[in-house]
Amino acid sequence: MPATVDEVQTFDELRQFVHETLCAKENLVANEFAITEVRLTRAGELCGLQFCVRGPRSVRLAAIWAADRNAIYLYDAKGQRYSKILLTRQIAALRQAPAA
Repeated sequence: MPATVDEVQTFDELRQFVHETLCAKENLVANEFAITEVRLTRAGELCGLQFCVRGPRSVRLAAIWAADRNAIYLYDAKGQRYSKILLTRQIAALRQAPAA
């Protein structure tokens, strides 16, 4: 996992960073709870990714990466946004985003 948000440069690093950050919010062991992602598009172009971690007892944590702002919005189990993280580096190869 990237040690800091400053080191996130690829989609894999973004996914790992979001997964670890969401799991840390609810003290979940990341290896035990998978992360899912959905491509967000506008006019057929990628505009972001939605991530979700489902934990025990119907706990659902989410994050949105907004490509135009290069920011990650984090949501807790109640659906409340608890953090906004601005990435310092643009994600490489936007056209090569993972398919959903």
